[in-house]
Amino acid sequence: MIVSQIGYYSLILGLVIGLLLCIVSIKDLNNNQKVGQHVLSLSFLQFFCVASSFLSLILSFVNSDFSNETVFNNSHTTKPLFYKISGTWGNHEGSLLLWLLVLTLFIFLFIINSRKQPKKYRILTLLFQQVIIIGFFLFLLKTSNPFNYLFPIPKEGLGLNPILQDPALAIHPPILYLGYVGSSIIFSASLASVTQNYITTSWARHIKKWVLVSWIFLTLGIMLGSIWAYYELGWGGFWFWDPVENVSLMPWLTLTALLHCILVLERKVVLTSWVVVLSIITFTLSMCGTFLVRSGILNSVHTFANDPERGVFILIFLFFLIFLSLGVFFLFHKQDNENSNSFFWLSKEASILVNNWFMMYFLSVVLIGTVYPIFLEVLSAEKISVGPPFYQKLIAPILLPFLLFMSLSLKVNWVKSKIENKNFLIILFLISVLISFFIVKYTSVDILFYTFLISGAFYLFFTTIKELLSKKFNSFSQAISHFGFSLLILSILFNNILSSEIITNIKVGEKYSYENNEIFFEKIEKEKNDNFNSLIGYFKIKDEKGKVTRLKPELRVYNQPIIITSEADIKTTFLEDKFLVMNIVKDSEYFNIRYQIKPFMVWIWISVLLISFGGLISFFKKTYEK
Repeated sequence: MIVSQIGYYSLILGLVIGLLLCIVSIKDLNNNQKVGQHVLSLSFLQFFCVASSFLSLILSFVNSDFSNETVFNNSHTTKPLFYKISGTWGNHEGSLLLWLLVLTLFIFLFIINSRKQPKKYRILTLLFQQVIIIGFFLFLLKTSNPFNYLFPIPKEGLGLNPILQDPALAIHPPILYLGYVGSSIIFSASLASVTQNYITTSWARHIKKWVLVSWIFLTLGIMLGSIWAYYELGWGGFWFWDPVENVSLMPWLTLTALLHCILVLERKVVLTSWVVVLSIITFTLSMCGTFLVRSGILNSVHTFANDPERGVFILIFLFFLIFLSLGVFFLFHKQDNENSNSFFWLSKEASILVNNWFMMYFLSVVLIGTVYPIFLEVLSAEKISVGPPFYQKLIAPILLPFLLFMSLSLKVNWVKSKIENKNFLIILFLISVLISFFIVKYTSVDILFYTFLISGAFYLFFTTIKELLSKKFNSFSQAISHFGFSLLILSILFNNILSSEIITNIKVGEKYSYENNEIFFEKIEKEKNDNFNSLIGYFKIKDEKGKVTRLKPELRVYNQPIIITSEADIKTTFLEDKFLVMNIVKDSEYFNIRYQIKPFMVWIWISVLLISFGGLISFFKKTYEK
């Protein structure tokens, strides 16, 4: 109870410091001296208060302090220590406190690492960021207090949702939030630079580091969420267009577009409007993701809250930030001296601009598919869900020109370029088409459509390999990220085309045969753990070549809350995953099993790591490509 009180009063003190920071910063704005030490001290003190509050919540979970309502709703004495700690942010209140912690940490780091930047720009960035921070303080204290007191004190908690008790999901939210909250610094810095007319090549090189930090963490956060959904939810795939997957993908698309715009801006003062608009959109989408998930409006396995009233606060706050940013943009932004039309049609700058158009199209498709069901329900009370077919029909046809354009854009130079090695490029494309035709013919799928799509993917793959081998280390970061992206597209296509699935009901001791393959359900064993009991199935799977694979999927019955979950068993190789999940058939001796072969699944994760690695190299290198 004392620990919770410390956490609560630390939040109040952090809010007071935030208001004090605004007053001090405004006074400091008009003097000619450097940013005062008191600003840095107050910023650190604010971060320290939020960190103390967050540590208090962690201690409350570790000690199973059920006088704390958040702990009571999301923990239990039998939970392992690791999941008690991760349960701190596995709920609505704790996740918002984590948001606030990262917000205060990032602005403190920004002030430290921007000493060479103009004073007014630094102070205004701090002020814009404090508007966001104070908003989150008010949101937590008014609607989502993580330190509400319960009396009489319950002897036991309600427990954490079992599907959230997983190592990947334990680290997924902090990493994802580092990506989300990184966009707040970009947002605040962009507004500050607009008011000071400071959107220059120097500013671009400065803010690029923050764009890279946000982009890298968001990429890794999305990957971890995808891995978790793959093996924990038993879906057997890497992406399902779940609404919460979508709200993390949308800011990633705009961040990717923004990163490419920054590459142009650090060479030439153009695309300034694009940079500011993308900065605003990225942060708005991050906030929208928070609003849609935390309000409980979205029908998703990820949704933590079911109180739309909480969402009203975020919605009002979000509209305030949008109007603030648009007001600053239209009042202070000066148009580029050289607009985008001045680009030579065959140049890196022009290709990046076209790349942004593709990104905006993909963003529009994902945005419509995510929010359309919400508006339809409001207007007609009709509930629908938009599934993979919607996204595939709208994205797949545009993916081909995007891949071809990206392949060619890798060959162009800055400022002005010309198409070189035309014959080589044509031969490379013909080889890609030929390889694709034989692959598609062998797999007996839609020949025309998939031939072109795989051809585009192979063409990008070959051109990125050439780029990777021919570039100097100075631009190695871009080359490795582009190569990772080409590998990702190829892996996704092959995974989609070559995957196979068998669903059947089977009893212990029975065999199921199909196409010279055999699934034998050998036995079942029971196992007792601290917070759940397991029913482990032993399966022997023999393929047409006689190779035997043994898989042991589980059914877990958790004690608090009492929920049955299916735990898939997956055998992973560099070529394919063998995935087996089982469920009980009610009032029957049969078990329902789903056995899937998922080719090149591990390469999807490897390719995302390569993409992130390219960004990491770019973050640490000191110069940019001339």
